[in-house]
Amino acid sequence: MEKTLWNLDPMHSEATFKVRHMMVSNVTGHFKSFSATAQTQSDDLSDAQFSFEADVDSIDTRQSDRDAHLKSADFFDAANHPKISFRSTSVEKRGDKHLIKGDLTIRGTARPVELDLEFNGSAVDPYGNTKAGFEISGAVSRKEFGLQWNAVTEAGSVVVGDEVKILVNAQFVKV
Repeated sequence: MEKTLWNLDPMHSEATFKVRHMMVSNVTGHFKSFSATAQTQSDDLSDAQFSFEADVDSIDTRQSDRDAHLKSADFFDAANHPKISFRSTSVEKRGDKHLIKGDLTIRGTARPVELDLEFNGSAVDPYGNTKAGFEISGAVSRKEFGLQWNAVTEAGSVVVGDEVKILVNAQFVKV
């Protein structure tokens, strides 16, 4: 059986993250520019291969000063590490969902991660294109990727939490 290639439909996809701020609320951000591909050979996703890249310079938390700080050497160091990437190594079925394992690279540091992968189904659009939808979610430690910056408030709270929640809603179109 031949492999099928799928490209991301950026108009119907989003890559977001959430991190605790001052330990009392969450700050949500997203990447305005990212790409992804998927390759499959079987219908059960057991052999699926996913790749993802986000442009660090496209980060948007709806606050320009914070975005500039996130792009600086204190965090992502966009000047030296312009991309965040993920390459899957395996997909395992777990009940109705799947677990996707792969290597996440942030700031030049690659680490193995496990994320939840939910297949939302496929459909043919009005133009004859076959589309498939996925939701990928999980959490990583930002410090494991060299994002160490933090500060402590007068009350003793840290400004930025370590855990970063990731949510990618991706619609792919069959090539």
